[in-house]
Formats: sequence, structure tokens, C-alpha cells
Amino acid sequence: MKIPYWAKIVIGILTCNLVGIIASGVTLDAIPGWYAQLNKPFFNPPNWVFGPVWTLLYTLMGVGAAGIWQVGLDQSRVKRSLSIFGIQLILNGIWSFLFFGLKKPLLAFLEILLLLVAIVMTMYQFKKIKPWAAWLLLPYLLWVAFASILNYAIILLN
Repeated sequence: MKIPYWAKIVIGILTCNLVGIIASGVTLDAIPGWYAQLNKPFFNPPNWVFGPVWTLLYTLMGVGAAGIWQVGLDQSRVKRSLSIFGIQLILNGIWSFLFFGLKKPLLAFLEILLLLVAIVMTMYQFKKIKPWAAWLLLPYLLWVAFASILNYAIILLN
């Protein structure tokens, strides 16, 4: 059965946002208590910013992944690209469990560095197939780089 492109886009968006929804389970519980007590740097955004930003980023990620998927899973380069994409998506979700669930900012920082590498690798693979799909991940890469700096600053301040 051939899946229409629009359905691949919907599946991609829903899959990526599902990771965010799962991670929000531990995140939302920690925000009013543990996270509220942490010293944060002056550049820490207000809490309400994170939900809309992540929803947009997960949506862009899903559209990019769908574009790669549309080329065909019968191609090894597509399988490789989507496998790396899947790894970075899992790493994305794990960060919330390390930072907010286990309350281990240092461990989360080390993990987010792996996530950054995985995002760059994903973008590199996507660029070889559909450059626009790689460009859709650029805001995600920049946001995760910012989150890495924020994570590190929280370690230093606490």
C-alpha cells in the first residue's frame, strides 16, 4: 500500500509531537517545584515560551522527515537518514527525563551534546537527499544549541 505524501506529513508531525507530549509528562510535574527553585541565568525564557516553540520545531521536524520518507524507503540513503533522525528524536525525548525527571542537569547536559551531534548528522544526511528538509531542522539545531547553553548555565548557577 502506498501512503500518500500528505499522510506521511501528518504521521511525521504527529510522531515528533508525540515525543514532546511524552516528555512533557515529567517536565510539567517538575516546573512548579524543582525547576522553580533553581537559579537560572538572565537569558532564561519564560516558561510559557517552551510549549509553542517545541510544537513548531516538532512540526518542522515532522515535515522534513516526511519529505525524506517520500523519496522511498527502498533506498538505503533514506533508511539511513530516517534512522539517524529516529535516534536524534529519541535523544530529544530522553533529555527531559534526565533533566526534569531525574533532576540531573549535568547528565542532561552531556546527553544534549550527543543530541546536537545527532541533529547535525541528520541535517547532513537530509541535505544529500532534499536540502529543504535539512533547512527545516536549522531552527531546531539553533534552539537545542541555546538549550545546551541554558542547561550549562543552570549547572554553573546551582
